Amino acid sequence: MPDFEPDARLVDDSYPVTELPLCQLRLMDDARFPWLVLVPRRTGVTEVIELDEADQRQLWREATLVGGVLKECLAGDKLNIATLGNVVAQLHLHVILRRHDDDAWPAPVWGHGQASPYDLDGLASIRDRLLAEIEAIDWDGSP
Repeated sequence: MPDFEPDARLVDDSYPVTELPLCQLRLMDDARFPWLVLVPRRTGVTEVIELDEADQRQLWREATLVGGVLKECLAGDKLNIATLGNVVAQLHLHVILRRHDDDAWPAPVWGHGQASPYDLDGLASIRDRLLAEIEAIDWDGSP
């Protein structure tokens, strides 16, 4: 969609990873938590219920496949998948890999301490690892 733009706060807080069939995939700039955000490229959408059924299925498919990559590549204990939208109204889905020894466990990551921004090497490393696996997914295949 040529008129799609992610909310400025998402842009400020994350890095683009790739474009999936429905979503722009972004990496949150907080090295404490492996944390991806899927932003459906649908202008004006704030809730999952505003997506048509095909887009709802695709959003869930992208979240589960990307979550599987995150968990497999980076070895975590729990995968958190959530939409909130209390601060950024634009529909976006968080996919966060949690570890029993992470800074916020077992509480939610939101509002816990200060973000620890990636350094350039750390950013490149995690992005490249995830991207290699994500690009290997057959996005046109059946779920």
